[in-house]
Amino acid sequence: MPIVFSAIAPHPPILIPAIGKENISRLKATADSYLKLEQDLYASQAETIIIISPHGHLQEEAFTINLSPEFKGDFKAFGDLTTKFNLSGNIGLAHKIKEKLETKIPLQLISQPELDHGASIPLYLLTQHLPKIKIIPLYYSGLNLAAHYNFGQMIKSKLLNFSERIAIIASGDLSHRLSKNAPAGYSPKGKKFDKKLIDSLLKKETGEIIKFKHELIAEAGECGLKSIVILLGILEGMKYEPQLLSYEYPFGVGYLTMNFKL
Repeated sequence: MPIVFSAIAPHPPILIPAIGKENISRLKATADSYLKLEQDLYASQAETIIIISPHGHLQEEAFTINLSPEFKGDFKAFGDLTTKFNLSGNIGLAHKIKEKLETKIPLQLISQPELDHGASIPLYLLTQHLPKIKIIPLYYSGLNLAAHYNFGQMIKSKLLNFSERIAIIASGDLSHRLSKNAPAGYSPKGKKFDKKLIDSLLKKETGEIIKFKHELIAEAGECGLKSIVILLGILEGMKYEPQLLSYEYPFGVGYLTMNFKL
């Protein structure tokens, strides 16, 4: 099996040392979980990371694959002018995936070297000891959850034909409305959404997740559900064990870190 690592990773900028500084301690559980994921990713000997980000090039009617040969990550948008990193893209594998899928699903290709923060934060934290690892960023669409699950299934069916060791990371935060000081304001549906999603993930009730009502999703103000559903589509039919590493929301945004032991 070429898929050797899979995880859900949040993307709070405060985890970047030059941004968070002493406030990183307020996200200790998430920071500790990232250390565990980094160790597991390193041990998996993955050669390529497919990272699914909610903050890249999004199209209403099509999924997107970023085919850039080189990628650059920085955090200037958050006031950090010093932290930067570079990673290579896996153009060969990305082209093979594109060729297999483009006649079956709506798919757009771009070549954009600048990584969005949904990709750059997890990648910076997880690849400190993997400077030669290659990446393929994917971006979800405005299509429904069932289409995203199908997209994941189709990616998995094509990855099975390759010999490369591949890691899958679904980047995303849960509800942004968990407290009165939350960035999107408070909604009681935020905690309901987060609890329902985490419980369903732990019970492997993927069908229940795909049937989440639009009203609940919209009221929660999340940015990770579709990334997670693509990951679940990729894992469909595989033996895995969900491992909840942490969940916390000190700033009113739900940060879930979960490893899927293969």
